Amino acid sequence: MITMTRRQFIQAAATAPAFLAFGAVKPFAPPVVVFSKLYQELKFSFDESAAVTAEAGLDGIDCTVRPKGEIEPEKAADEMPRYAEALRKHKVKMMLLTTGINGVDSTNAEVILRMAKKLGIHYYRLGFSKQEPMASVKPRLQELAALNKQIGVCAIFQNHSQGKSKTPYTGGDLNEMLEIMQGLPSDQIGVAFDLGHALATHGKEWSTHFEKLKPWIKIAYIKDYKIGGGFVAYGEGDFGQTDYFRRLRAMNYRQPLSMHIEYDWAKGQPKTRELMVKMLKDSRQTLCRWIAAGK
Repeated sequence: MITMTRRQFIQAAATAPAFLAFGAVKPFAPPVVVFSKLYQELKFSFDESAAVTAEAGLDGIDCTVRPKGEIEPEKAADEMPRYAEALRKHKVKMMLLTTGINGVDSTNAEVILRMAKKLGIHYYRLGFSKQEPMASVKPRLQELAALNKQIGVCAIFQNHSQGKSKTPYTGGDLNEMLEIMQGLPSDQIGVAFDLGHALATHGKEWSTHFEKLKPWIKIAYIKDYKIGGGFVAYGEGDFGQTDYFRRLRAMNYRQPLSMHIEYDWAKGQPKTRELMVKMLKDSRQTLCRWIAAGK
């Protein structure tokens, strides 16, 4: 298989014959990061995670700073800068955070957010919550929005399908997500739009919801999903048949794309570093093809 690094992809895109009346079109090549929950499967050290990220040709990580994450909330002040430095040594970055923060009173919330700002990270994902009344969700997010504004960061709310859970996740239904977002300041509270989960919940109607939520969409999560079959390897599901990237390009999307791996990536074999690197390279290559095709 012929592969290319993101840098080579950008160079190729930059020389493509795509021009407007007033000059060349800027290539659509957002940074690509991996949701680093994956690295916990092999219990990588910070340096091992950084080395794998670089070897796979990625730009960085979406780091888990939450209970049972790579970094526990109580250790964020010490370990976030250490992890960021390990990544820098391998010329990759900590670009996004996935947290357990659901409100200003969440464990170490302000410490985590101020450290994120110090490290140049603007977006952090909120923790999941099960179905709860809108009367309690909105005030909590409004209070958190005020803290975000003070610090200079933005929370992102992921749409998550019900999956095997008997209790739906708040905002998993995108009609409910829209209701949550309305009235909230989009510079402080936004949406991490997960097309895989949107396909699982809404099927081909996902795009209608995407358009309604567009003012709040800040970060794109990438995982392939086969309608009726679950999450699969990149290129084996229905993601590539959508026009997701055309819609992101039309929004002038420039933030990281967060790659999530939610299937048996070792295909029944023992999980090893070598298999993980190969899977990440293959996944990134498929993602680059989707982007180049405008899908």
